[in-house]
Amino acid sequence: MSSADPTAATMKVALLADTDGRWKWAARLAARLAAEPEILGYQLWTHELPSHRQLLEAGVRPEQVRQLTPSGLLEALATDLPDILVVAAPGGGCQAVLQLLAAARLEPRPLVLTGYVGVVYENPVDGLLLRAGSDLIGVNSPADLEQFAGVLTSVGARPESLVRTQLPFLEDPAPRTPSGRFAVTFAGQPGVPTSRAERQHLVQRLADHARRHPERDVLVKLRNVPGELATHPEPYPYDELIRGLGSQRPANLKVIGGLMSRALSRTDLLVTVSSMAAVEAIHAGVAAAVLTDFGIRESLGNTYFLGSGLLAGFDELDRGLVPTVNLDWARQRGVRELHDDLPGRVVQALAEPRGELVPFYNLTNASGLLPRLLAGYGVGPDGRPLPARTTSVLRKAVRSGARGVYRHGTTVIGPALRRLAAL
Repeated sequence: MSSADPTAATMKVALLADTDGRWKWAARLAARLAAEPEILGYQLWTHELPSHRQLLEAGVRPEQVRQLTPSGLLEALATDLPDILVVAAPGGGCQAVLQLLAAARLEPRPLVLTGYVGVVYENPVDGLLLRAGSDLIGVNSPADLEQFAGVLTSVGARPESLVRTQLPFLEDPAPRTPSGRFAVTFAGQPGVPTSRAERQHLVQRLADHARRHPERDVLVKLRNVPGELATHPEPYPYDELIRGLGSQRPANLKVIGGLMSRALSRTDLLVTVSSMAAVEAIHAGVAAAVLTDFGIRESLGNTYFLGSGLLAGFDELDRGLVPTVNLDWARQRGVRELHDDLPGRVVQALAEPRGELVPFYNLTNASGLLPRLLAGYGVGPDGRPLPARTTSVLRKAVRSGARGVYRHGTTVIGPALRRLAAL
């Protein structure tokens, strides 16, 4: 399909992602846009490729994915023009691609779609303004749509770019496969909580729960296979901490892997600190509990669940509590009642004339933000790819362990940038 033929049954969709979770989001979103999309996969060199297993599980064939510099990305887009470019990246990555395309002024150019891989529980203004200027920004819930429209309007940006969609992870639940025993599944997260002491506390409480309830299976669902890269680094993996229990580990405390949908199919109660898995559980009709043992704090992400009816401490779970979700809360967050305007809006946008990309941020209103932010992706403050020598320094820094610290749209590669100053 070409950009002049938006009614064709298939379309060419380029996915630009960096980690397993974002590849999964982009691939599932592409599958909703067309029955049989032709997929082009790109990844900027600032992050290592996920494993073959992770890509396949995300729905992407490894041979479809090319790792490119910013210059290489522009060349690829110009050589094999896609209808749509889905940018599945943190805010900083979205901004780098927007600045890169705005400066390149490709003619014609792909429709640029950005969005949110998971729920938005903190720094909503930061992430949104780094995506502002995209042709379309996917928004996952009525609550987010209302908030984001107000933010864009207040700064003079276009709220018309916002489009109501749904989290691609919320698909038809897998058929239930109960084992005959009540199953409590703990959905571990790589980065929340972060300290060894807190993660050991969780493992100890899970072990205690297993001892108190020998009639239950207590399953610890790992986010990734040990050794694989993830969207957020995991400092103290749960499988290692559980092995550390040694002879004190209850027989009914088990570690599992695989797809979350498969784990939910055998789960009676999903327990997590703040994982997206809780939203998947609500959608699948599985009871969920969001732990308050470390407080209700934005840094943990569990503030997103205020009003959900799911907040609970381990003591309550030990006593047999099985929380019930507030359905009004779930509807406002796009769960249970799914709604998707995105496919129709994409077809409409492809049929309309496409002007130049104009990111909200520029060197006039963000002169202290853009140079450092963009440099972490190999892009200069003018939106053009950095020279080969500069890119080489950054690439070596990335490969030597000074990788980007991705947090709410900000990328910092300190050692590399200090070396750049000497060039």
